Amino acid sequence: MYNEKLEMLIAGEYCQGSDGVTQDVLNPATEEIIAQVPHASSADLDRALQASADGFNVWKATSAIQRQAVISKAADLMIERIDSIAATLTLEMGKPFPESKVELNFVADVARWYGEEGKRAYGRLIPPRIPGARQMVVKEPVGPAVAFVAWNFPGTNVIRKVAGALAAGCSIIIKPSEETPGTAVAIARCFQDAGLPPGVLNVVFGVPSDVSEHLLASWIPRKMSFTGSIPVGKHLQKLSAETLKRCTMELGGHSPVIVFDDADIDKALDAVAGFKFRNAGQVCISPTRFYVQDSSYKKFVEGFRERAEALKVGNGMDDGVQMGPLIADRRLEVMDDFVNDAKAHGANIVTGGERMGNQGYFYAPTVMSDVPDNAKIMTEEPFGPLAPISNFSSFDEVVERANSLPFGLASYVFTSDGEKAAKIEAALEVGLVGVNHPFVSMPETPFGGVNESGYGSEGGTEGLDAFLRTKFVTEMGV
Repeated sequence: MYNEKLEMLIAGEYCQGSDGVTQDVLNPATEEIIAQVPHASSADLDRALQASADGFNVWKATSAIQRQAVISKAADLMIERIDSIAATLTLEMGKPFPESKVELNFVADVARWYGEEGKRAYGRLIPPRIPGARQMVVKEPVGPAVAFVAWNFPGTNVIRKVAGALAAGCSIIIKPSEETPGTAVAIARCFQDAGLPPGVLNVVFGVPSDVSEHLLASWIPRKMSFTGSIPVGKHLQKLSAETLKRCTMELGGHSPVIVFDDADIDKALDAVAGFKFRNAGQVCISPTRFYVQDSSYKKFVEGFRERAEALKVGNGMDDGVQMGPLIADRRLEVMDDFVNDAKAHGANIVTGGERMGNQGYFYAPTVMSDVPDNAKIMTEEPFGPLAPISNFSSFDEVVERANSLPFGLASYVFTSDGEKAAKIEAALEVGLVGVNHPFVSMPETPFGGVNESGYGSEGGTEGLDAFLRTKFVTEMGV
């Protein structure tokens, strides 16, 4: 049962929208309406903006060690409530319940890491040229922040923004996805129950374009962070430019997987097949273009087929389910379009390639072989359980093909040759490279892309720096 009461959080108080407008929240496994999420009016957004300004004045004056104590307590509450929050996440997003718990453990880890790292926002002293002078570089919170996040990781996408901002001493207004609101509300309750002052964290919902245009037009927020699609990211950057807000852009990708003939093929398959169908492929760093060297190609395709067909697909709340539904009906049409286009370009559908059942937004784990580079799925991010596989002959050829798109988020390489690994790590134009394993995202490591996959990082010291600004102070005779 969906237990989360959907409310906005403004100035430390939970509320409905003042205009009474709501939106249905659907369970993608059953297509049932499970809740209504409130929409913020313009007046609600103005209250949130003022609350973030007031909250910032309180929070920036709070010591880093006090901020860490609140953030750490919130993380503890997330773990205490993990079963309840995980059920909410699964019911509104669809991923299997155990997978939701994995995500929420990561959420708590991110919060704890940022809380600790906030105590290490160090400045420095610079030796002066002028006798008797003192020169200091100081790191300060950039100011109130606004954030907009996608639905595919309702916990992770939220916490990366919230924890980074709070650890740096910033207040934040976040607009989670209206399709997956309950997870964000549950996380916000943990922070409020941990003692976060009113206005430091505000959560609002509404028509995305209306909310973003209203918030970004204000001079109060000095920082904007976005996780979502490339077209929306470009639009938000333009809006932010009017008030010169600093931006972090975590946008889409189209991750190449390069499997050389010297790799352990079974280990490569075990690593990427499960990772491909994690969250039904609705992952920005999901492996999405598979390039396998000629001599290993047939074995790789067959092994991928076996693993795809062995997956148990169903309602994420059912025992043993390994892959849930897509987020919405619109995504089924997108999958069919990719599959039909690939077939029209001569690709073979090895397994899958169709909707499963007639209730819920389930799509079969799909493996395609002999997919040419001009098929749509090799040039556009599928964001679904589709695995297109193509063969290659030489190192230079596969590097050129992997770097042929304007995206540059994640990439994966499988080889037993250390020299070759080092060479391709340098050649790939991406922000994240995983060699012989796919785990490129940890709380303590920078996460971000290049080119049209965005700029800036979340996680690591880089994620904290995104919410800090630099001040130079020089003194004499003090």
